[in-house]
Amino acid sequence: MPKEHALHLREVGHAFPGHAHLFTHLTDTMKPGEVVALVGPSGSGKSTLLSLIAGWVAPSQGAIERAEINHVGWVFQNPHGVARRFAIDHVVLPLLAQGHTRTKAEEKAHAIMDRFNLDHVAYREFKALSGGEAQRLMLARAVALAPDLLLVDEPTAQLDLATATTVNNVLAGIAQDNSIVVVATHDQHTRDACTRVIDLANYQQVEALT
Repeated sequence: MPKEHALHLREVGHAFPGHAHLFTHLTDTMKPGEVVALVGPSGSGKSTLLSLIAGWVAPSQGAIERAEINHVGWVFQNPHGVARRFAIDHVVLPLLAQGHTRTKAEEKAHAIMDRFNLDHVAYREFKALSGGEAQRLMLARAVALAPDLLLVDEPTAQLDLATATTVNNVLAGIAQDNSIVVVATHDQHTRDACTRVIDLANYQQVEALT
């Protein structure tokens, strides 16, 4: 029986050279089915922690273990796509890479885009999408990747409340598809939609009073 993948943070902290720690002594284990919100004031290290979890940056303190995690998806706060490509092409490509035929990949891509209320813009060029549509398209592409671990930076920053609610619901669905989802957010609605919260304000060093 295959091992369940998990993300283990052990006494993790990080500081950039010449600066104080953004956070310190963070210990946690994240498992499939969870949507974990990273919250805290601006500058507390939410995006930095996503980079540490992804393995792009090594923590200056502690260790991170990505157990049985082979596929990591990342959705940046500012969406980037191929300007003249149709929206659906961005979702089809990772499905083709998984071995699906073009017909099957397009069928699955339409279904994924429909979850994000995007199917009506499937054949619109990326450059013609609104900011909110582009952000949701990047989330749809991440779903198509079927990652073991999905990292999302401020997914609802450019969305109205109704659309943000749709995105929050889909993120929950991704986790139920056997993924670990970690979301950096300032949005109270997104925070409330997550299964649990890590508040980095609780892991900031406080200078001893003299």
